[in-house]
Amino acid sequence: MRILYLTHRLPYAPNRGDRVRAFHVLKLLSSRADVDLVSLVHDREEATHVDDLRHMTATTTVVPAASRLRAFPRAMQTLPTSRPLTHVLLDAPTLDRSLQDVFNRCRPDLVLAYCSGMARFALERPLDDVPFVLDLVDVDSQKWTELAERSAGPLGWVYRREARHLGAFEALAMTRAAATTVVNQREADAARALAPRANIQVIGNGVDLHALRPPAGAAREERVVFCGVMNYRPNEDGAIWLATRVWPLVLAHRPHARLTLVGSNPTTRLQSACRGNATIELTGTVPDVRPFLWRSKLAVAPLQVARGLQNKVLEAFAAGLPVVATPAVADGLPAAVRQACSIAAAPEPFAAAICELLELNDEERSAKVALAAVEELDWTTSLMPLWSLLERAARRDGAPCEQPCLGRIA
Repeated sequence: MRILYLTHRLPYAPNRGDRVRAFHVLKLLSSRADVDLVSLVHDREEATHVDDLRHMTATTTVVPAASRLRAFPRAMQTLPTSRPLTHVLLDAPTLDRSLQDVFNRCRPDLVLAYCSGMARFALERPLDDVPFVLDLVDVDSQKWTELAERSAGPLGWVYRREARHLGAFEALAMTRAAATTVVNQREADAARALAPRANIQVIGNGVDLHALRPPAGAAREERVVFCGVMNYRPNEDGAIWLATRVWPLVLAHRPHARLTLVGSNPTTRLQSACRGNATIELTGTVPDVRPFLWRSKLAVAPLQVARGLQNKVLEAFAAGLPVVATPAVADGLPAAVRQACSIAAAPEPFAAAICELLELNDEERSAKVALAAVEELDWTTSLMPLWSLLERAARRDGAPCEQPCLGRIA
């Protein structure tokens, strides 16, 4: 089978949530099919990783996404229309031509689109008559609804508009797709509310247990860690809430504690919230988050708005850390992982849960982590049902590629 895989970020390096799942999906596909990957890239550094995927694809085509400078005016022009801003911000001037070139070289048996930002290309020529599966992951329109509820003024209006128009597109895409996959039952319920006639299936996320296992003798400091891309609004808001509302309460009881916020592109708001506090480390981009996990005693997931399944929680448990999470995060976790989390919504109980976990000795902390049973969530096991789903979708219609296809890296 030949699969055309559409992603809004190059699925390498698997160092952020949207890349992690896409990378492991690609790994599964490449072991069983010929894969033509077409991906947007957002900077030169991302584009340099094309060769890291060469062994996993028949062809890889990367297309530079429109710059923010170019996309912003187009987004403003789009506001009076019904087009989702997601589709404006995840666009590229040459993407249509690139897809046509890939299609002309070899017609795929199936299109797999990652998230709602890439789904629209599966509904347009030349791919509109090829069987299509949408890995929606989570229902993005619900995130915009939740952000709108927390935002006033023009920004709240923009978020409500995006929730409405992206939700309408998601409903269309899910109805047109042979199947739509999401990461948990919460997202499945939201998807079915939007598209009652759609074929919605839950394919959960996994975790790379071997890579995250701490090295023997790793020294744990009295340190709390939060990992995430720090210009992503829910992460940014969560980190600011943690630093300004929760952390002072922790320090009142544990004055030697330290907080590390690990992730790329910390915003000016976040930098300002941390400035002058010697107990908070704001790392910016790091080559590998694992050393920060391995030297900490616990991880936190302070997001007030969270859709899907937060991989940062699975990764923390796999690295031997107990986790304090908000209800928004915990509600999206597998039951076995959720029961192992300390869950708190307000600053006072969140801080109290951090202090309680900091007091645990090594044996007590290991016992707390063992409750999460993450060994049942390796990526191979989690994604295996996806392959059967793709096979069924490809058999619905469409002509298989009958001639040798000429691969190239674009």
